[in-house]
Amino acid sequence: METIKEKTIPYSNLSYATEPTRLVRFMRRFFIFQVYNFFKLNLKVMKIVVGGHS
Repeated sequence: METIKEKTIPYSNLSYATEPTRLVRFMRRFFIFQVYNFFKLNLKVMKIVVGGHS
């Protein structure tokens, strides 16, 4: 018979990791929010590029 392994090992790096909340998981998959973040990031990059070329 196989032995059952524990999912976490006490005091390891993985045991300190937090799990994302339901809202965070939803926002990571929500298409409209991802499109908004895409354009927001592109706008930031364009400001830096345009500012460097003047």
